[in-house]
Amino acid sequence: MAAAKDQDPAKALKGPLKVREKVRAFALGLPGAVEEFPWGESVIKVNKKVFVFLGVDDGSYPPGVTLKLKDEAVHEHAMSCPGAEPAGYGLGKAGWVSIPLAERGAPAADLLCDWVEESYRVIAPKRLIAELDAG
Repeated sequence: MAAAKDQDPAKALKGPLKVREKVRAFALGLPGAVEEFPWGESVIKVNKKVFVFLGVDDGSYPPGVTLKLKDEAVHEHAMSCPGAEPAGYGLGKAGWVSIPLAERGAPAADLLCDWVEESYRVIAPKRLIAELDAG
């Protein structure tokens, strides 16, 4: 067990960064989604509105995602993840949840992608949701 304590921190981040990249790729595959970098941080938008915050991937902050989850059961599930908390700047009051990816027991990429789609559906215009459902 002692060897695990000596694990290289850079190696420990590779898993969470891979998850972040899978989430990013999924989000960018949704109809009308674009990536922008306000504040030097990656955000994915639809119709000029953010539906997922991905933070930075330069190692200056732990990897994480922030999503808007209006469905009560989905929101509660996300909030039960290790280290999850309402998003800052008052966004938590509107259903935004910040989920760290480097915590032990962090959600898998597939579950996060489901939540990204949930957030997208809250933000995207009806015509793009219809396009998603038709695809």
